[in-house]
Amino acid sequence: MARYTGPVCRLCRREGEKLFLKGSRCLTPKCSFERRSYPPGQHGRENQFRRGRASDYLLQLREKQKARRIYGVMERQFRNYFRRSTQQVGLTGVNLLVHLERRMDNVVYRLGLATSRAHARQLVQHGHFMLNGRKTNIPSALVSPGDTISIRPESSRRTYFKELRQDFDDRQVPRWLSAGSDLVCSVSRLPARDDIDVPLNEQLIVEYYSR
Repeated sequence: MARYTGPVCRLCRREGEKLFLKGSRCLTPKCSFERRSYPPGQHGRENQFRRGRASDYLLQLREKQKARRIYGVMERQFRNYFRRSTQQVGLTGVNLLVHLERRMDNVVYRLGLATSRAHARQLVQHGHFMLNGRKTNIPSALVSPGDTISIRPESSRRTYFKELRQDFDDRQVPRWLSAGSDLVCSVSRLPARDDIDVPLNEQLIVEYYSR
């Protein structure tokens, strides 16, 4: 299945909580979830009150779908991340979240260089960033401790990055990342579970793929 290109606010309504897919708009009264918190569809408002107890499978499926939508990855990609996580030492669910956090588009978002992960994905695809001094346009590229993320010299002259540079020093970044001067950032270490603030229960995802 191709990447979802429809209204992302429907995804938040389907999951029953804000996934912050549209950046700062999600914090304003214009957010669709604030006005219509019931599921999308013709009978969404009616079904909101008719549903009984959710099955274990439904809870596991919804948690997996929520993770996919937060990080903007497709099913095959997500399944590959899970398979790699099972081959590593440690908790599979935490390993999975670490893989997702290490994606280039997520790192750009975490550093405050984009308003949302979708925005970060677009910036990376357009080749505005360099990873260890080399241009990259692959949003799924995984960063490692010691890697450096910077703006391409050609892109740094754009108005967007000029305005971003003015207040970048005051931004708060996760503890596993460090922000330097002139929008040059680096990866200090791999993220721990405490550093990942996404509203996910990774154990449900592990149970889904372990059926």
